[in-house]
Amino acid sequence: MYDRDLVIEILEQILTAANRIERRFTDITNPDDFLVSEEGIDKLDAICMMLIAIGENLKNLDKITGGTILPQYPEMDWKGAKGMRDIISHHYFDLDAEVVFSICKDRMPGLIETVMKMKNSL
Repeated sequence: MYDRDLVIEILEQILTAANRIERRFTDITNPDDFLVSEEGIDKLDAICMMLIAIGENLKNLDKITGGTILPQYPEMDWKGAKGMRDIISHHYFDLDAEVVFSICKDRMPGLIETVMKMKNSL
């Protein structure tokens, strides 16, 4: 068995990061918004830092639960979320703003909803 309180803490950290991403993404209407100004680049940097935090927390969650929790929620691409952390960390200057835009727009709402479900089920 795993430490339930630690799992809840990790899920809360994921939610904090995802909510920061949503807040920072509010004024971004297309991928170029990340690239046309210093403010956009700063938002891209800040969002990427939170994506790294989410990926790292997902890896930790898998580790402390022995890989038992994430498979219970197959609606999310957990492997992709963890992999994004590696891509940002190791290949930042090759990062595609369109990919980050798509993650923010299409994946964050589902991630937040799923993590809330996970938290509520504990």
